[in-house]
Amino acid sequence: MEGIEHRMIKVNGINIHIAEKGEGPVILFLHGFPELWYSWRHQILALSSMGYRAVAPDLRGYGDSDAPDSVESYTCFHIIGDLVELIDVLDPDVGKVFVVGHDWGAYMAWLLCLFRPDKVKALVNLSVPFRRFDREIKPVDVRKANYGDDYYISRFQEYGEIEGEFAEVGVERVVKEYLCDFPVLLPKGKLFKRPLDEPITLPSWLTEEEANYYVTVFQKTGFTCPINYYRNLGRNWELLGPWVGSKIKTPAKFIVGDKDLVYGMPGMKEYIHNGGFKEDVPSLEQVVVMKCVSHFINMEKPEEISSHIYDFFCQFH
Repeated sequence: MEGIEHRMIKVNGINIHIAEKGEGPVILFLHGFPELWYSWRHQILALSSMGYRAVAPDLRGYGDSDAPDSVESYTCFHIIGDLVELIDVLDPDVGKVFVVGHDWGAYMAWLLCLFRPDKVKALVNLSVPFRRFDREIKPVDVRKANYGDDYYISRFQEYGEIEGEFAEVGVERVVKEYLCDFPVLLPKGKLFKRPLDEPITLPSWLTEEEANYYVTVFQKTGFTCPINYYRNLGRNWELLGPWVGSKIKTPAKFIVGDKDLVYGMPGMKEYIHNGGFKEDVPSLEQVVVMKCVSHFINMEKPEEISSHIYDFFCQFH
């Protein structure tokens, strides 16, 4: 990863690790689960060569960033608090940057635009669209109703339980199963579809060396803090009450793969394509559905994603 610099920045009471390269307007890249700054390696190299300063943090609880112990330290407000202070450090004059998010990073990017639109020039989000807050149904309950008790979000709720099962399987297996195939159902006793003695063939877009980077980091940090994001879904739902009906006014572009597990969720295609999404995000300028692409879209189609980001952001200089 030639020329990428690493440093720690103190924000919101914790240390956040960032990887950065380039000079020019800042693009802040926000990763998802179970990922790291490293998921943006292709975009950092590409966008830094196109006249941008590409910055990718490890979100709190991940990689080299601090990982507070308490589950309650991973609400959306903690993460957005980190990002607001980070933006002020990265762009001290104006305190406003371009943002790209994927998965949990996309969810946090939408909320950043909702809470602090003054901090974001324009947004490109991957995989996870903004969804209006349904006050009738709790988010964990609706997923349990749709998918049952084996659904990964349901299984992530009990503190320590899934971590114990992951430990039995081993970090390497867990990381590779997620990066290759993002398992949606995690039955007790047989977490993954493949037998554990069956080797995993990595997809063409992920080398053994790249996969091992994730494995090495998660062997050091474990999965508890990243999973704590899921354990705050109910708490976030309660805290977001004041924003019911609010719209996101930041200029936005959304990209999803047609094989993404999120795109296949009940009602998702209708929401994205039949006007609901545009109603909630009035400045949504473009929706791109990429054919034969699944969840880790920025790694699966790095050149196309970098081009999409560049083409969108260069309008806003």
